[in-house]
Amino acid sequence: MGPIFLTIFISMIGFGIVIPVLPVYAKSAPFKLGPTELGWLVGIFSLVQLFSGPIIGKISDRVGRKPVLLVSIIGTAIGYFITGGASAAWMLFLGRIIDGGSGGNIATAQACIADVTPPEQRSRAMGQIGAAFGLGFILGPAIGGLLSLYSPSLPFYFAGALSVLNAVLVWVRLPETLTEEKRLHPKEASPLGEVFAEGRGRFIGLLLAATLLSTTGFAFIHLLFALFCQDHLHYDMRHTSYAFAYVGFIAVLVQGGLLRRLPMDRIEKPVAALGAVLLAISLYLLPRADTTGAFLWVTALMALGNGLLVPTLTGMASRHVHGRAQGRVLGLNASAGALGRFLGPALAALPLPAAFSDWDRPLAPDVLAIANHSYIVAFSASAGIMVVAFLIILAMKPLDFKTPGEDTGVATA
Repeated sequence: MGPIFLTIFISMIGFGIVIPVLPVYAKSAPFKLGPTELGWLVGIFSLVQLFSGPIIGKISDRVGRKPVLLVSIIGTAIGYFITGGASAAWMLFLGRIIDGGSGGNIATAQACIADVTPPEQRSRAMGQIGAAFGLGFILGPAIGGLLSLYSPSLPFYFAGALSVLNAVLVWVRLPETLTEEKRLHPKEASPLGEVFAEGRGRFIGLLLAATLLSTTGFAFIHLLFALFCQDHLHYDMRHTSYAFAYVGFIAVLVQGGLLRRLPMDRIEKPVAALGAVLLAISLYLLPRADTTGAFLWVTALMALGNGLLVPTLTGMASRHVHGRAQGRVLGLNASAGALGRFLGPALAALPLPAAFSDWDRPLAPDVLAIANHSYIVAFSASAGIMVVAFLIILAMKPLDFKTPGEDTGVATA
């Protein structure tokens, strides 16, 4: 678990560096992207992952996790370097497309966890890995905010260098978790339909729908959070990054502490439903938070909800298939999340006025009123999407069976 935790932690530091900076970076000179273009830029990474995720998952079921993880991390580094060195909008999109096309590192690392964890402990294990997400989101945004004070492109170069370091650590320290006897062999069929076999179809289908909708609703913040902090709360990039770090800190407490102490194999569905409810409430309240105190309370609620929901859904998906299908089910789950992370920013951009990127900051009072109305419309829509995800979770009926062939032994490197 240690090397996998470290791999995800470093990946999320890089991701955390980029996410708060990217929308502000791209709407500024020399790019000056409008709202629709910003939505596509933030989401294109995940749109590409939608198609690459199942392919990467199937490859990892055949050849093992380590080589797939290594290649994906190297691709991430290349994408960051291109984004940092961009001088035109098409280069920004190219960097994000390369990153997304090779970006199977998180889903593959989750498959590593599933390889070495008994089914009944997977939601708890995914929660521990969620703590790596949170720790990365504490350090990443803080680092990105500080680096952006020196150069707008420096955070991307730093994230690329971290990815190179991560690739070296994977090569040297990570053992292969998928033993030879559990792999799919080249002549052996590996249909995605195997994931839905043995009565799992309805449950897995609803779970993927819940992942898609909950991720779509939450992904509104990928585009809007930094912009909202800048316009509504008058934060600079450094303070916006600290806000992201605060959300990451709460996520660590939830996923690394609370989930580890809960009997997740018996209460997965209620925990996921509670997470969806908390997210719906917090997303609705966020644009209505007019003070720093209110903002901190709402974002804490949002981090709590996300910390309960995401690892629980991932653990439920993994627990209901046998070992050789882990890559495929987690690849499908990653693709559902990827589609949501594309749709979220694209939908979030719709209420923003066409002249949004041309406004002078700080906003004049009359322009600020227009911006605030746009944020209220967007975040209310994201809360509504989360309510639908909650209803789908309520309709899920987790299956009560032990998945076959679960040997959690790990081959040594």
